[in-house]
Amino acid sequence: MPKYERILLKLSGEVLAGSAGFGIDGSRIHSLAAEVAEVARAGPQIGLVVGGGNIFRGVSSAARDMDRVAADHMGMLATVINAIALQDALEQQGAPTRVMTAIQMHQVAEPYIRRRALRHLDKGRIVIFAAGTSNPYFSTDTAATLRALEIKAQVVAKATRVDGVYDKDPLKHPDAVRYDEVSYLEVLSKNLAVMDASAVAMCRDNRMPIQVFHLNTHGNIMRMAMGEPIGTIIR
Repeated sequence: MPKYERILLKLSGEVLAGSAGFGIDGSRIHSLAAEVAEVARAGPQIGLVVGGGNIFRGVSSAARDMDRVAADHMGMLATVINAIALQDALEQQGAPTRVMTAIQMHQVAEPYIRRRALRHLDKGRIVIFAAGTSNPYFSTDTAATLRALEIKAQVVAKATRVDGVYDKDPLKHPDAVRYDEVSYLEVLSKNLAVMDASAVAMCRDNRMPIQVFHLNTHGNIMRMAMGEPIGTIIR
């Protein structure tokens, strides 16, 4: 029996790149789509936010000399590319999916309208929220938190390259210690950097739990949805 009725799943764009580190890896995106579709069939309603790092990385060196607002808009458009790729992969798995964008582009996807998003979720469709919040200076972590609150999700599930929240970067420090549970305040005061501070503060202010877990372990999305103790819970 799933623990959550409605989940906001946050994916980094890098997870779609596979071992290449940039672009979209076909086998990786289809494997990921199969996992997400399996969870949707088990009952939970799923909203999904994906970053754009795998696309944006190819132009990031040029963006360093760009105006921040222009660079952020490029990043938002990169998330739309990923959202369309995910939609196609999910629908190949038989999972009805809608892409909703914060920047209007009617020929490509639906504009984000909260009531319409809720209707899609109630009908069992996976909804991918693209283009961030449409505002510069806000990350996709903040966009994921905002959408989770708007659709009344029960958890923000952040799938990452590591298996939880550590006291320091486990990719650089072998002696890093993982938390099973940690408070919002501790994440902010120790600058644990699992999510943007603004996103963590929004979750704290609205009592939205954050589940951080390792995406590259097959089946972890289902384990998270079922409430198994994986990764780190922030609350």
